[in-house]
Amino acid sequence: MAKILVTGATGPLGGGVAGFLAKKMELKDLAVLVRDPAKAKSWQDRGIEVRQGDYGDLGSLERAFQGVEKLYFVSGNEVEHRTAQQAKVVAAAKKCGLSLVVYTSFQRKNETTTSPLAALSKAHLETERLLRESGLNYTFLRHNLYFDILPMFLGPQVLEQKTIFLPAGAGKGSFVSRKDLAEVGAHLLTGSGHEKKSYNLSNTRSWSFSELAETLSKLSGKQIAYVSPDPQTFKKELAKAGVPQIQIEMAANFSQAILEQEFDSPSPEVKNFLGRAPLSLEEYLKAAYSL
Repeated sequence: MAKILVTGATGPLGGGVAGFLAKKMELKDLAVLVRDPAKAKSWQDRGIEVRQGDYGDLGSLERAFQGVEKLYFVSGNEVEHRTAQQAKVVAAAKKCGLSLVVYTSFQRKNETTTSPLAALSKAHLETERLLRESGLNYTFLRHNLYFDILPMFLGPQVLEQKTIFLPAGAGKGSFVSRKDLAEVGAHLLTGSGHEKKSYNLSNTRSWSFSELAETLSKLSGKQIAYVSPDPQTFKKELAKAGVPQIQIEMAANFSQAILEQEFDSPSPEVKNFLGRAPLSLEEYLKAAYSL
């Protein structure tokens, strides 16, 4: 089998992909890329090769990509440096002649500067462009919003405060679990016929925050209300509560994108890859809040 390298293996997405691959293929054909190998001892202990590489260091990437055929390329988490860093990943992949680069992008409808998430989307759009123009075979996995970020939106005390306070109006998201997306990645990497394709990876339905509040109420036995303030009131109240400004802006921007239906994109793709229904909102909330 082709040598597969998974980036971001100490994180939840890359680590999830590597974990699923370890069950599907011979370990000698699997390697993981990390910035700090000392943090990847658990992979070494399982007999999986650990390679050191940093998205900001072209030389380290070229060394790490030697002998690799397929790359699972998790988008970087340093937003301000992401565009330049990911250009280095594409350049290294091209120099090393990889047969397939699978890139974790994101779903969107508005690709212009008017998008509430324009600053975040810039690197994804540029990386997709670079891959299309590189001559490499690529696959774009355009992820919808993760269920896993909902606790950040809802707040740590949502069951005690009994209120979801978010300026997302009646907007909906086709939320999907990161674990399901990791399993999709493993299926794709061990399959064939995915070159130069894009997949919109969403749940099979969408949910509004009103529906989320109703589901949480049913599961917890408490009446959880959903309040959608205007953005300025939202920012002011969170600032009074001591929430860091960068988190306030991020929550406000994502809320506006949800309000504008940027993530209301149900799709059968995840279900088709997995051969089963993706995790549902109710199942996620039960596990996340121990209900």
